[in-house]
Amino acid sequence: MKRKIALIGTGFVGSSYAFAVLNQGLANELVLIDINKKKAEGDAMDLNHASPFGSRICVRAGDYEDCHDADLVVITAGANQKPGETRLDLVSKNAKIFQTIVAEVMKSGFDGLFLVATNPVDILSFLTMKYSGFPAHRVIGSGTILDTARFRYLLGEAYQVNPQNVHAYIIGEHGDTELPVWSHAYIGTRPVSDYLKEGKGPDKEQLDQLFTQVRDAAYQIIDLKGATYYAIAMGLVRLTQAIFRDENAILTVSTLLKGEYGLKDICLGVPAVINRSGVREVIELNLTEEERKKLHHSAHTLTRQLQSLK
Repeated sequence: MKRKIALIGTGFVGSSYAFAVLNQGLANELVLIDINKKKAEGDAMDLNHASPFGSRICVRAGDYEDCHDADLVVITAGANQKPGETRLDLVSKNAKIFQTIVAEVMKSGFDGLFLVATNPVDILSFLTMKYSGFPAHRVIGSGTILDTARFRYLLGEAYQVNPQNVHAYIIGEHGDTELPVWSHAYIGTRPVSDYLKEGKGPDKEQLDQLFTQVRDAAYQIIDLKGATYYAIAMGLVRLTQAIFRDENAILTVSTLLKGEYGLKDICLGVPAVINRSGVREVIELNLTEEERKKLHHSAHTLTRQLQSLK
């Protein structure tokens, strides 16, 4: 792979992602595309001026024609979530924006992978697949990768361990109907359920409150500073690493379900194996009956939103 990235949208999330890509030397070429061309040009200049301090990457402003030989098109463009607004409130606005974006990308002859971060990410990942005509494995949504990171961070704080040694997942919609998979939550190699039985660490009520913090984190951050961008940018970087390094890494992404978990024709955040070809396979967790019901509720919420668009 040439490791060429075309980034569409240089707002808070896009510019944070571009900076992290440069910092980690993940690409040979990074093309910035934005409706505000001056912003893209300014970001390209600023990032290039940082190259003496880090990795040498060709960064430039461009347009949709530059997508034709890109390995990865990352979409962060779209209307932002405002205070008091849910991710699903953005559906109709961003669906129209994406119809234009994906059409322009495909017109260039693009034949790589899509990585979608714009909210509501599950619906926009599904629409990107439909608008592009690409098979499902070549469209990856950021899904619940950020929610899972928040979950692991807070569990690490609660049990006083490095969050990198916490193994736990948030699945479902990246939004209000997401759910924690407590049945597969581990601190190192020990299940959280063992700690509960022994009375060590948080009790059940405190763990429920911890999940609420995870689910509502975006609302808090938006109230405090207007937008969330650093953590999701790092999540996108992690996905870019998994793709370009052909890692076969298991990450919670939004991808099309084809019968897994008893669900079809909807994109949801689930653990999946990510490599150079995109989504290699979905990992189907053995959920409890309660977790399965919550996941189906999450899927039905998104399905109703898609039907309203149609």
